[in-house]
Amino acid sequence: MSGKLSKPNLSHPQVSALVHRLYGWTPAIVRPLPSYDDQNFYVAPVDGGEFILKVMNSTDSENTALLEVQTHAMSFLCHNGLPTQTAMPTTTGQLMSLEELDCGLGSQKYLVRLLTYLSGITISKVPASTQLLYEVGKTAARMDQILQEMDHPHLHVLERDKFIWSLSSIPLLEPYLFVMDGDPIQEVVRAVLQQYKTHIVPQRSAFRKCINHGDFNDLNVLVEAEESLGYRISGILDFGDMNSGFYVHELAIAIMYMMIEHPEPVEVGGPVLAGWESLIPLNKPEKDALYLLVLCRVCQSLILARHTVLKHPENEKYLMITAKAGVRILRQLWELGREEVERMWFQSAARFDGK
Repeated sequence: MSGKLSKPNLSHPQVSALVHRLYGWTPAIVRPLPSYDDQNFYVAPVDGGEFILKVMNSTDSENTALLEVQTHAMSFLCHNGLPTQTAMPTTTGQLMSLEELDCGLGSQKYLVRLLTYLSGITISKVPASTQLLYEVGKTAARMDQILQEMDHPHLHVLERDKFIWSLSSIPLLEPYLFVMDGDPIQEVVRAVLQQYKTHIVPQRSAFRKCINHGDFNDLNVLVEAEESLGYRISGILDFGDMNSGFYVHELAIAIMYMMIEHPEPVEVGGPVLAGWESLIPLNKPEKDALYLLVLCRVCQSLILARHTVLKHPENEKYLMITAKAGVRILRQLWELGREEVERMWFQSAARFDGK
C-alpha cells in the first residue's frame, strides 16, 4: 500500500523499441491491455506469433527473486499440463530483464518479460454453467497440488509477511477502512474484519499449508468454446499475488470471484466447492472457515480497490470492476448468514459426487 509504487506508462514507440532491442523482433501490432499496477501489451511480431509484454511497476520490479519464482511457477505448471504462460528468452537468454526507462516521471527501473499468448476470453464474459464452475474449482485445486511439488532456490520469498492481498493479512486492512466512509456497507466490512480475528485466527493452525496463486479471479481465467462441454478452461493468468498460504484460501478466492458476473452469486459456491473437493476434500476447520473467508476476500477487494482509486483515479473503471458487484454480493451473503449459505453450498456440492 506504499505510495512509492510507480505504474509504468510506456508509449507504443517505446514498446516497439524495447521488443526489438531485447528479442530481436519488429512488432506489427502493439495493443495495450487492462492492468492493475503494471502495464501489459499484446504484441504481434512481423514474422508471426502472439505475445504479451508485461512491464512490472517500479516497486515490484525491485523484488527480482520473487519474480523469478513466479516465472518459474508458470513454467512448472505448464510442464505439468496446466494452461499457463511461459516467458520467452531474450537474445541473451534471460527470461526477464530489468530496464531503465523514462515514462514521464524520470528514469526508473522496470522489470520486463515477454510471455506466450494464451487464446480464449475471460470467464467473466461467458455464462458460467455448473459444470464450468466445477472445472474452475477442480483446476484451482490441481494448480495448488502441482505447486506443492515445485522446488526453487528462492522459494522462501513466497513467505510474504504483511502482503496486503493475502487472506492472512485481513487485520492489516483496518487502517484503510476510511475509504468506506459514508457507505452503509462499511459496518458490515468492519464486522467481517472483527469476525476474522475471533473466528479465523484461532483455527488457522488446522488449515493445510500450500503455495497459493492468490488471485484466481474471473479476469485471470480464460476459456474457449468446446462443443461437448460448452466451455473449457484455456488459460490461467497473472501469478503476481503468489504467496505461501493455505488450500482453503485459494478455494475462497475462487468462489468469491466466480460470483462477480453470475446472476445468482450464492449458487456459485456449491459447484466450485465440489470441483475443489474432488481433489482436495476440506477438513472440518477449513469447512467452518470457508464462508467467512469468502466474505473477507470481498472486503479486501472493496477496500483495496477504493484505496488504489485514490492514488490512480485515471484507472477507476478497471479498478472498480469487482468492487461494484462486491457490495451487492457482500450484503446478500451477510444477510443470508453463515448457516444458510453453508447449507446451500455443501448440499449443492454433495450432489456432484462421482463426477
